[in-house]
Amino acid sequence: MNRLMFFIAMAFMVIVTIDAQPSKFVKVDGPNLVKPDGTKLYIQGTNLGNWLNPEGYMFGLSRTNSPWMIDLMIKEAVGPDFAAEFWRSFKDNYITRKDIEFVASQGANTIRLPFNYKLFTDEDYMGLTKNQDGFARIDSVVEWCRSTGLYLILDMHDCPGGQTGDNIDDGHGYPWLFESELSQALFCDIWKRIACRYKDEPVILGYELANEPIAHYFENKDKLNLLLEPLYKRVVKEIREVDVNHVILLGGARWNSDFFMFTDWIFDNNIMYTCHRYGGEPTAEAIRDYIDFRNKTNLPMYMGEIGHNTDEWQAKFVKVMKENNIGYTFWPYKKIDNSCMMGIPRPEKWDDIVVKFSEAERGTYKEWREARPNQEAFKKLLLQYVENSRFENCKPQNDYIRSLGLKHAY
Repeated sequence: MNRLMFFIAMAFMVIVTIDAQPSKFVKVDGPNLVKPDGTKLYIQGTNLGNWLNPEGYMFGLSRTNSPWMIDLMIKEAVGPDFAAEFWRSFKDNYITRKDIEFVASQGANTIRLPFNYKLFTDEDYMGLTKNQDGFARIDSVVEWCRSTGLYLILDMHDCPGGQTGDNIDDGHGYPWLFESELSQALFCDIWKRIACRYKDEPVILGYELANEPIAHYFENKDKLNLLLEPLYKRVVKEIREVDVNHVILLGGARWNSDFFMFTDWIFDNNIMYTCHRYGGEPTAEAIRDYIDFRNKTNLPMYMGEIGHNTDEWQAKFVKVMKENNIGYTFWPYKKIDNSCMMGIPRPEKWDDIVVKFSEAERGTYKEWREARPNQEAFKKLLLQYVENSRFENCKPQNDYIRSLGLKHAY
């Protein structure tokens, strides 16, 4: 009996010792995020938008606004071979270690990385049709963030089938994800593969499952809204089979602004919610729904996207978010012109050639031929855009950076 009691005692001590091991990961603790050292993490940072999920307006385009449209426009102008060359060069140069070092130097502690699900498939995307480089790109950012002390949020900005029903999801005008079993299975599979690869990586703060799901345009939006939480639960279950370490971030419907469809916030012990806000008054009342939902769930609320406003508005709203314990990452870090941390100079004649072609009617082969610009001039401008997007050629937007509430400007 004594030997039995001894072994029971030893087993208990081992269990206690394991439980007492400090976590290497950021964790949810009530309405706060807590770092491995036990101190609170208040998210402040920016988004690496446009890099792995191109958006037309960040190229100075309007009508041509989703990744597949931009890709098609380039192929129509200069052919698929040069389009692939352009995208590979774009990915290599648009975001580099220097960009991450700059973000960290401004006092940020977190970067949100939007990405397209196609980076983990064999679909035609950004110059590749097989052997996609999604993991290689994320691995690079993980390394850069580790060396600069930044946390990283992985944001699936474009989901299989489309989760929003607008240009931002790189889909076809409807949130097919919620009605397609094939798309949902692929959605779960990709997140499970991502979680399996990064399950032991403490630089990654968490996984944001789907950006801005279910736009308000659709007559059946009420039915679609009810499908959001069940899909989140399904994906979380898949992730937890391989990764119990990372926070999982859940965005609300209608541009991450509605949370009324969520009824269960205890199905997992390491989840939080994320909201977005563009415009409106820079007051606490303007985000009262977010604050009230945070208080009701007693879980963190994080402003994943905010920006594109005056510096004065942004500075006021940063103060409101800090007073109400809502961390934030501004959108975006870099784009053509300004309203970002780093402005990309617009290439000379960009509007006359690239933008003009992007706006032209190209619904038939005849219209393509008639609208097609000089190919060499078009190629030169695309390469100049890539060159201008390199860190050393961008222009820090000092007043904008100050308005973000970070430590200092460049």
